[in-house]
Amino acid sequence: MRLLDELKERNLLFDVTDPKIADALESEKVSFYLGTDPTGDSLHVGHLVTFLVAKRLQNCGHKPVILVGGATGLIGDPKQQGERKMLTLDVTNANTLALKKQIEEIFKFDTVVNNYDWISKINVIEFLRDYGKNFNVNTMINKETVKARLDSGISYTEFSYQILQSLDWLHLYKEYNCKMQIGGQDQWGNMTAGTDLIRKKLGTEAEAFAFTIPLIVKSDGTKFGKSEGGQSVWLDKNKTNPYEFYQFWINTPDNEVEMRLKQFTFLSLEEIKDIVAKWQEKPEERLAQKILAKEVTTFVHGIEATNQAIHVSEALFSGDLTSLSAAEIEMGFKDLKRVNALDKPLIDIVIEAGLASSKREAREFITNGAITLNGNKAADFNQILDKSMAIEEKFIVIRRGKKKYALVVF
Repeated sequence: MRLLDELKERNLLFDVTDPKIADALESEKVSFYLGTDPTGDSLHVGHLVTFLVAKRLQNCGHKPVILVGGATGLIGDPKQQGERKMLTLDVTNANTLALKKQIEEIFKFDTVVNNYDWISKINVIEFLRDYGKNFNVNTMINKETVKARLDSGISYTEFSYQILQSLDWLHLYKEYNCKMQIGGQDQWGNMTAGTDLIRKKLGTEAEAFAFTIPLIVKSDGTKFGKSEGGQSVWLDKNKTNPYEFYQFWINTPDNEVEMRLKQFTFLSLEEIKDIVAKWQEKPEERLAQKILAKEVTTFVHGIEATNQAIHVSEALFSGDLTSLSAAEIEMGFKDLKRVNALDKPLIDIVIEAGLASSKREAREFITNGAITLNGNKAADFNQILDKSMAIEEKFIVIRRGKKKYALVVF
């Protein structure tokens, strides 16, 4: 199957500037670029699909150049509604360095560049004469994102963003022979502006192609990439640990899981077809979700962290918390309320942990066996907890019923 046809089959192709791109990807090794702005110090799941497409292209022998926009991040790509918060140069520089390191570590891309290195050297006269002169305002205001902002208003700063992105491509075309750009479908206007600038500056014979990737949304049409609590799912393990990352994927709804396997894993389409067939026989075992979660978590965090995440998930499901290490407890119970155990009877700890509202209620829960300590039922409400009871002398997981947890810390 031709590369572009496979991307289409995986729902990873939205639009192309020229159908000839399909032939080019089969007949030559194409240098291409993908850009991201350093609005934060980590990528999140919303960014992941475009970077995985870049990885697929690399696996087929094509050459990625990843651009982190240290300059464009100071300007802000126009949003459909309202202007982005302007970042300081110091914050942008710190974010740029963090993203560069993360991209190199996770995706193993060799060439990661910062557009601040060349845009910062352009003075205002050069910008207006050498670049601005090639852009027609009537064309610019008809770009989808700009058009959406005309009624509410858009600053010249944001309006000029597509010029900066276009000159990025021109620079990379000349320096790295980047004939192609890829990005999300919301980047179509910026990308077509880039192809126009390259032809105006380098001649109509200069080949420049672009293709866009569909924006990933949930089946209900809402934005993809948030946890159940509405928090972004980050690729940085210190922001979203491997267990939380794994849980995000294993909770994929049944009506989305086949598509996510196609979009976010490197399993072949034939392998995915077999997985889906087995999963449909026993959907309650969630085979497809487990494979999806393992594949994506392994790609981002490595097999050791993934195995830890799976172990935590299985321990929590079975209730066998004594099999967990202290590090796994930290991973699985990151957001739990923490209670210091020092010289306090169990009844007071239950109340402080928010598992009961009064001593009478706490006494009742303990007497009825509703309170467990590391999975073992507690019986004595005057019991003083000590380190010998704790996992690695650090943690006791205290639970009421099936879903209410807290962490006793030594």
